[in-house]
Amino acid sequence: MTESLRHSGEYEHAHENPYGNPYQGAQQHASSPVNPEWPPPPAQPPAGPAQAAAQPGQPGQPEPPAQSEQRAQSEQPEQPRQKRTVRRGPAALLAAVAIVAAAVGGGTAYGIQELAGSDTVVSSATSTNVVPSSQKGTVSGVAAAVSPSIVEISAASNAGSSTGSGVIITGDGEIITNSHVVSGASSVKVTTSDGKQYTAQVVGTDSSKDLALIKLEDASGLKAATLGDSDGVGVGDQVVAIGSPEGLTGTVTSGIVSALDRDVTVSTDEGQQQQQQRQGGGWPFEFGGQEFNGDTGSSTTTYKAIQTDASLNPGNSGGALIDMNGNIIGINSAMYSSAESSAGAGSVGLGFAIPINTVKADLPALRAGADS
Repeated sequence: MTESLRHSGEYEHAHENPYGNPYQGAQQHASSPVNPEWPPPPAQPPAGPAQAAAQPGQPGQPEPPAQSEQRAQSEQPEQPRQKRTVRRGPAALLAAVAIVAAAVGGGTAYGIQELAGSDTVVSSATSTNVVPSSQKGTVSGVAAAVSPSIVEISAASNAGSSTGSGVIITGDGEIITNSHVVSGASSVKVTTSDGKQYTAQVVGTDSSKDLALIKLEDASGLKAATLGDSDGVGVGDQVVAIGSPEGLTGTVTSGIVSALDRDVTVSTDEGQQQQQQRQGGGWPFEFGGQEFNGDTGSSTTTYKAIQTDASLNPGNSGGALIDMNGNIIGINSAMYSSAESSAGAGSVGLGFAIPINTVKADLPALRAGADS
């Protein structure tokens, strides 16, 4: 790549004739004998000091044919060097393209985000690598790559306050979380992984899917998460969960996908949600006809969930479930607790997340201000 196209010795006779004429000896008169194997030289080649000095006889006198033929053959450019020069240009170009392609392949998601703008959601297949190749497949690599995109949410209402988590999806501060985290909130405060605090407004909620979209005020340059493809998730896949359980910002846990398409039923009643917020316990849900972590109330909704054994605790709601490439595959929403009281809830390895494809499908309605 760093080699010059001109090789040493390639123009070693340039001092004799800078115009590259194979007849670098004396000028020949039009009537002089010519070697039939060579085409005739230009009628009036440019004259120069080097050319004049190379003539053995008087100006205008032709060389004998034998000397002219010998001189032309000895000064003929080396054909192999010319061929190598012709090939080297395309070879260098192909090498450059390969290097550029490798660079783009290593940073696809980032490049898309930068080119598309800060208000564009980054979406990809699960094969996209957000984690640097040197840390691919490690929990620490996933945590380092994705933690800047996870926030802590503090919501205050007449019933009290609650803490949850959220996922940044655009550089200007759009954040996905659970509906039950911000439902009925009179004010919402968000803390990013670097400790900065923002005021947020609720843009739209969808209690039927337990999803909400909030927007930070005066935010820019945030690191948006890459939304993966939950249809490509398989049972046994390794996953990482990041959130703020019990207000412990940026807590990282790991596990596997335990099951898919679990029918999880949660409450859509705002009063029921506020009651749980006051108690500070886990979010109540139903599964298999049984209630867990408290009473779900009379108004409920059911959605298909990803089950994981990654540790989830109160405060993880709205946080991220992430594959080992660093793509968000789910929004954590519910957890099972064996405690009789939700106030003593703790993880026993039964957590549930809303598939990210459900989130992507619902995003246009949330941006339009859905309130259900």
